[in-house]
Amino acid sequence: MQLRSLMVMALTLAITPPYIHPQETANSTSSIPNTSIVHVDAKSEGTPFPHFWEDIFGSGRAILSLRESYRDDLRKVKKVTGIQAIRFHGIFMDEVGLFDLDASGHPVYNFSYVDQIYDGLLANGVRPFAELSFMPARLASNPAALHAFWYKQNVSPPKDYAQWDNMITAFAQHLVDRYGIDEVSQWYFEVWNEPNLDFWGGKPLQSTYYELYDHTAAALKKVNSRIRVGGPSTAQAAWVASFLDHAKQTGAPVDFVSSHVYANDTAKDVFHTDEAIPRDRMVCRSVRKVHDEIAASPFPKLPLIFSEYNASYANEPNVTDTVYMGPWLATTISQCDGLTQAMSYWSFSDVFEEQGVVKTPFYGGFGLIAEDSIPKPALNAFAMLHELGDRRIPVDSDSALATKRSDGTVVMALWNYAPPFGTGPTYTPPPADLGPGKTFTLKLDGVASNASGQLWRVDAEHGNVLKTYDAMGRPAILTRDQIVRLREAARPSPPEQIALKGGTLTVNIPPQGLVVLEIRNGKLAH
Repeated sequence: MQLRSLMVMALTLAITPPYIHPQETANSTSSIPNTSIVHVDAKSEGTPFPHFWEDIFGSGRAILSLRESYRDDLRKVKKVTGIQAIRFHGIFMDEVGLFDLDASGHPVYNFSYVDQIYDGLLANGVRPFAELSFMPARLASNPAALHAFWYKQNVSPPKDYAQWDNMITAFAQHLVDRYGIDEVSQWYFEVWNEPNLDFWGGKPLQSTYYELYDHTAAALKKVNSRIRVGGPSTAQAAWVASFLDHAKQTGAPVDFVSSHVYANDTAKDVFHTDEAIPRDRMVCRSVRKVHDEIAASPFPKLPLIFSEYNASYANEPNVTDTVYMGPWLATTISQCDGLTQAMSYWSFSDVFEEQGVVKTPFYGGFGLIAEDSIPKPALNAFAMLHELGDRRIPVDSDSALATKRSDGTVVMALWNYAPPFGTGPTYTPPPADLGPGKTFTLKLDGVASNASGQLWRVDAEHGNVLKTYDAMGRPAILTRDQIVRLREAARPSPPEQIALKGGTLTVNIPPQGLVVLEIRNGKLAH
């Protein structure tokens, strides 16, 4: 069935050109399913369109950043996205070695690995998004409060808040001394991770987290008022209104709001309703919820950062490993525009050990790059979407995003969203019939009627390493030759050269396909 589906897809693409001028399809357009006419006015001034989706990425815990494989993957992502910061758990964990007690019970600080971790990020052109977690064992009120993750982080509150405060002060002062306040003031310091779940062991959860936040924020500001601190870093878009009310009542400093959501979170958990919110709508529904809560709070101008998001919070190989991520990312970007200052995709690499040592290269990991530095289709999608301009032009389609660059080049994303072919931890091969394709007829005003450009694709036949991996029989352990072949298969497809005819272009997109195209309007594209 797997080989048959690939043969059917190859045959379909062979007989259907990737883009067709309308003159060539005038008699057959009505027979093509899901045909959309999209008008684009390139003369429109548009609205600012910052690349909020690619500024920050999550990663495996702090100590993993010392690995060469981690840094290799970071460099790959840096090369094709606008990444500016990295967020990870565990900078205070014992494996990093920051905190200990001497024989007399006095704190001892060791910044050796902290420095190597942050130096490594900065050397690769990204800053830390400094999540302040988890609890050092000798500072923990409950040494047995270990999380279920493979690396068993301690999630309890501190046994002595004076020692916690002193550790935070020493940590922040060391960073300012080492990097300078002009640098450190550009970082974000986020207090803990998802305290509304089992990542926090205080009882009751909310009030004990607020106590932790108040102490931490005060200790940071004691070092320098320019240090940015925020929270509540909650899962499922929770607690934000309460958190800001608390800050107003207590005077606790807060410079930004952070929260998390995943596309397969439930409406019951996020909105406390019984709705069935589809996977392509959940993230931005949640972002809007928090955006509106901030606007109605005592701090309506605070920046909002969704410091974790993805299409799944679980390992689902039909989701995060596949071309499904292309249209999912595009529609999420389109919907979330204007609601948040930044969103941190979780995560940039499968150098990642929450569930233990990686056992197979494509297991539904969260990363853009699989084990052995093999890019997934999601990395190609991010690279394509990076090409979008910095001003958004209105279009009359929920499957299209039109932008332009400062030189007048029009850049558009078009997609054919279709749900994953399977869910859960077991991979489901694509069906023989992938579903209907989608045809876009673009009518562009304000550009030369014969303007040229180029077009990139991610779909089952373009930029899709899984086609080759599936043909290999999905081996759990790869040979060196297979790694080389998969890296080659993962490369983005070369751009297709395109040209308008009479200001019009028609583009066909298969299910779960993403297209990004640029029209140069007589000028060179960057």
